[in-house]
Amino acid sequence: MYQLTIALEPGSKTPMYEQLYRYFAGEIRAGRLSHGEKLPSKRALCAHLGISRSTVETAYSLLTAEGYLTARPQSGFYVSDYAVFDAPEAEPADQPDTQPEVPVPAELDFSTASVDVSLFPYASWAKLNKETVYGQPELLQRGERQGDKALRCALCAFLSEYRGVKCAPEQIVVGAGQEYLSGLLLQLLPRDGVFGVEDPGYAAIANSVRSFGRELRYLPQDGAGVAVAGLEAAGVSVAFITPSHQFPLGITMPADRRSRLLRWAAEGADRYIIEDDYDSEFRYASRPIPAMQGMDTAGRVVYTGTFSRSLAPSIRIAYAVLPPALLERYRCFGGYRLSTVSRYEQAVMARFLSEGFYARYLRRVGNLYRRRRAALIPALESIPGVRISGSGGGIHFLLTDSRYSEPELISRAALQGISLRGLSSYCRHAVPIPSTLVVGYGGLRDERIPDAAARLRDAWT
Repeated sequence: MYQLTIALEPGSKTPMYEQLYRYFAGEIRAGRLSHGEKLPSKRALCAHLGISRSTVETAYSLLTAEGYLTARPQSGFYVSDYAVFDAPEAEPADQPDTQPEVPVPAELDFSTASVDVSLFPYASWAKLNKETVYGQPELLQRGERQGDKALRCALCAFLSEYRGVKCAPEQIVVGAGQEYLSGLLLQLLPRDGVFGVEDPGYAAIANSVRSFGRELRYLPQDGAGVAVAGLEAAGVSVAFITPSHQFPLGITMPADRRSRLLRWAAEGADRYIIEDDYDSEFRYASRPIPAMQGMDTAGRVVYTGTFSRSLAPSIRIAYAVLPPALLERYRCFGGYRLSTVSRYEQAVMARFLSEGFYARYLRRVGNLYRRRRAALIPALESIPGVRISGSGGGIHFLLTDSRYSEPELISRAALQGISLRGLSSYCRHAVPIPSTLVVGYGGLRDERIPDAAARLRDAWT
């Protein structure tokens, strides 16, 4: 039995399962774990390290999917014969991408990571929780690896009605957070594929691609989002995009551009589009744009979404709709993997969707954000030199004031107790719009809008 010398860091930003995965992968690559050697059982490893079973299961699942380990039924996990030589090494980076935004304590909150939870339906949520806990003891048993059927059926009905997604419950995989699902997708997609991410864009996706040792490209954007010419120039085979409301530019990709991207994906072997529909529930200038997945006839779009942005950040239920080819790959290697979301939380969310609570909540909170946006934008545009763009949906927009540089805008606002983030912090190779900030208003209370505008006016005039 292999003797462990690992020291996990519970307080680290790196999840425990990923620390465990990296440790074993490094030991195998270094040859300290040789072919055929048996790893500790899940139960033994949990007891030795004092960690949960789900943490060990997720780490072992990643190692097996990557080819480091072989799972033998009723026996355990063994080091594969080719893992030392076949596992690709990620190219080291001198400077990692910008980390995902963490709300900075400030008197006035313009963080894009914040949402308003004042309208959260506490009574309804508590009632469903109580009825679930006391009424369904079978939820104490293990559930389905893709997520419980009730939740997948409720998601399927909701996505069909509100987002135009065409799928069956069998195509949906439920997981704890978008980062987890991104890692799962990277295991399903071709190892030799070239992965493209939007620039500017959400840095966590790029970090996931790099952490799995995949080849990464940054995709430039024009006024309509990512173009086919950009995909071809970068030589990518998989593109991660946010077509309904691009983050952070706020672009809505028009139908013609979507059609061209779908044609690009259909014409190449193993080409896929990962559609991140992170905040599509909120549209103000028009009805919500149907999902790109609904236009896909070739089975090349993976649709992903989450409740973290619309409901509450702590509700870490995310989901992916897999096209048939990727669903088959998932079933081939995912049999040992359990859903990373509590069955109780899944059951509550299933009823929250199917009994109409979520739809009613979206109407209420959508009206709140609409009123907030209608009050905030004129207040900011009344400041001489300020221009707003990308405000058609979601809960953020761009603010440009060419009288000052981006660092000057940020530092002057900080002196007034306001924390803001510049567009350049989301750019890798793209040249940001000069003197532009990314302004989130999900966490800004309505009564603070006049004060916020007055402080920024003082800061910038």
